[in-house]
Amino acid sequence: MTMTLRFTKMHGLGNDFVVFDGINQHLALDPEWIRRLADRHFGVGCDQVLLVEPTERPDADFRYRIFNADGSEVEQCGNGARCFARFVRDHGLSERDELRVETAGGLLRLHIQPDGRVAVDMGQPRLEPSDIPFVATERASRYAIAADGRELEIGAVSMGNPHAVLQVDAVDQAPVAHLGPLLERHGRFPQRVNVGFMQIVAPDHIRLRVFERGAGETLACGSGACAAVVAGRLWGQLWPNVRVELPGGELSIHWAGEGESVIMVGPVATVFEGWIEL
Repeated sequence: MTMTLRFTKMHGLGNDFVVFDGINQHLALDPEWIRRLADRHFGVGCDQVLLVEPTERPDADFRYRIFNADGSEVEQCGNGARCFARFVRDHGLSERDELRVETAGGLLRLHIQPDGRVAVDMGQPRLEPSDIPFVATERASRYAIAADGRELEIGAVSMGNPHAVLQVDAVDQAPVAHLGPLLERHGRFPQRVNVGFMQIVAPDHIRLRVFERGAGETLACGSGACAAVVAGRLWGQLWPNVRVELPGGELSIHWAGEGESVIMVGPVATVFEGWIEL
């Protein structure tokens, strides 16, 4: 038996998503079907598939689930969270400007601003190696890691999902396609990792490219932008408010320091709506 499901195609700075209302329609997404849906030649095409579901948590309004293009479910996606907020409002699921959503990586707070941008309270970064998870004997601001026959230095941060951050001189020449896959599946990251290549332009301005788990390089990564700013702050090279320039556009990230939440602000766009048979 086939089901006809309604979906919405959205993007945050070119990081694109297929979003499903799992409240007013029933669906069960299996990895093979997600891979077909995400295929840019034979499906709708996207970096991630997002699902809005009811939550059983009394402190949350919705449940937010994220599936990468390879079919794997992941804990967090900051650009997706902004799309999630607008989707919920645009489809009449909530009239609130402030939302609390349950994710596999923790509770997110979303705020739809008057200018249409969405601010996301991403929560406090997790820096202990066991919380990332990352294999290390003790916490450090930088870690040495062997890859590609040489020793690299990275920052390791969890924003509800794991991130490795490398500082590079020029992001345009960074070996994203080569080093990204090597570090994504590095043995010291037992749940794989998103890999950010960061160029520090000024204390309040960075350029960033991100190789995401299960998706490859994307035009933007919200949680990756947050992780990069956290790493740069821990290295003493960035100020609390940072403009993050990604291939798809810009995000504003604020982090006051340890014990504080990371706040991300950025735009959202709806591309089209459609129906698909499952």
